[in-house]
Amino acid sequence: MKSDVIKTGLERAPHRSLLWALGATDEEMKRPFIGVINSYNEIIPGHMHLPQIAAAVKMGVYMAGGTPFEANTIGVCDGIAMGHRGMKYSLASRELIADSVETVVQAHAFDAIVLIPSCDKIVPGMVMAAARLNLPAVVITGGPMLAGRRGSEILDLNSAFMAVGAATEGMISEREVELIEKACCPGCGSCSGMFTANTMACLCEALGIALPGNGTIPAVSSRRLALAKQAGMQIMELLRRNICARDILNADGFHNAFSTDMAMGGSTNSVLHLLAIAHEAGIKIDLNQLNTFSQNTPHLCKISPASNQHIEDLYYAGGIAAIMHELDGIGLLKRDHMTVTGHTVAENLEPGSPWAPEYALVNRDVVRSPADPYSRTGGLTILFGNLAPEGAVVKSAAVAPAMMRHSGPARVFDSEEEATKAIMAHDFKIGDVLVIRYEGPKGGPGMREMLTPTSLLSGMGLDDKVALITDGRFSGASRGAAIGHISPEAAARGPIAALKDGDRISIDIPNRRLDVELTDQEIAARLAALPPFEPRVKTGYLRRYAQLVTSAHTGAVFQE
Repeated sequence: MKSDVIKTGLERAPHRSLLWALGATDEEMKRPFIGVINSYNEIIPGHMHLPQIAAAVKMGVYMAGGTPFEANTIGVCDGIAMGHRGMKYSLASRELIADSVETVVQAHAFDAIVLIPSCDKIVPGMVMAAARLNLPAVVITGGPMLAGRRGSEILDLNSAFMAVGAATEGMISEREVELIEKACCPGCGSCSGMFTANTMACLCEALGIALPGNGTIPAVSSRRLALAKQAGMQIMELLRRNICARDILNADGFHNAFSTDMAMGGSTNSVLHLLAIAHEAGIKIDLNQLNTFSQNTPHLCKISPASNQHIEDLYYAGGIAAIMHELDGIGLLKRDHMTVTGHTVAENLEPGSPWAPEYALVNRDVVRSPADPYSRTGGLTILFGNLAPEGAVVKSAAVAPAMMRHSGPARVFDSEEEATKAIMAHDFKIGDVLVIRYEGPKGGPGMREMLTPTSLLSGMGLDDKVALITDGRFSGASRGAAIGHISPEAAARGPIAALKDGDRISIDIPNRRLDVELTDQEIAARLAALPPFEPRVKTGYLRRYAQLVTSAHTGAVFQE
């Protein structure tokens, strides 16, 4: 056992003395040491119940013959951080999380790990660490929040953001905004739509690094606690069989994840995070490959913000296993891929398997069949063109049909704050393409999610009349023609830095194009005339982050 390095042999007497100080027994010292890494804190509603999840995991570890030790890492709530300086730290925290998990696991020589993340950057940060450490590993997230209710109206976090736009237009009162904000997030769990946190929890299932059910069992359900116990028990089986993280986080696993992502219409941020996890696992993925997945994968499921259905509806319709079953039926999954159940995808989906969905209960209003999809192509699209030579990402599943192709004049802003102020003041025209730049990984720094401008436009009823493009990111809750991750970013002197008000921008999502009506020579001349980029943050972690981070098309990982 790896943990023998801290507990076996005469020379380890000092180490053992510290373990005895914890109250360890002789029997516990003989068992494998299992790290239970929890991101619990008291400011994130997605995390408020994680002590109960961790207790269930540790019970499962004990039941299966291991000795668990709980440790913690940080977490940032994107909803609370949104729209101010705090959001600059959100994506940047992903690298800190990966580094801190690696640090605590290596320093204490754990034999295997159970990871308990919840919410946006924390899930991929922990999975990145699992790939890096390459120990037996299981992910068990906190689960999705239930949707809110206000009378017959179904609400989620995005409802509060959109209410601000509606109130700005005088469509609702500030009192109504208050009633919505108090009703839309009813309790613990990750915000209830197919936003980034739930997308990544679902994709952990598709990757095989989490047990089936992880993505959709509600946070408040007793089934979530049962799944946590099973995760604790299963880590001991993986350790016994020496099934490590990279045995699961391999090319077949990413194939299944991208296929599932396209079918369920996940957050655009999933592209950023899957690329970063693949980088840690040593798997090469080119953005062009993602359009192949999109072209070949039918869009089978529409969850908020693309519809008024929520993760709990997907749970009762069979969950991610139901979507994977449909994809498996048309040959779009790698069936022999090993998962943390200790079985392959095909074995997990076999009728009678404890992990298979209840096929008779699959709700076709939630999970459509490949014969009757929402569209013949996937819910995410990668765009290329002279404005995005290295790619851009759009959640095409949440774009109004009228905006799938659009051409309009640029209205250029050099920060989210400038754009938000202009939107609230109506300082733009119908048909404009609003450009928010210098918000990329290096330029922001931190590549802020920008749910405020997109939700303002949606709340104003303009998300089918105005496009918004950026080298930053949009929340998974965003909808409309919101195109993010434009690479290279403005700070790296990508073509987006050359744009001026009035430049004609062409968006063609069906043909996967994003262009500006400028010649290469005009773009080059404008870029050459720009002064050197000056970092916005000159002290602290964000300064170091800006120096090390690479473009969005790489997953915004640190340069080697």
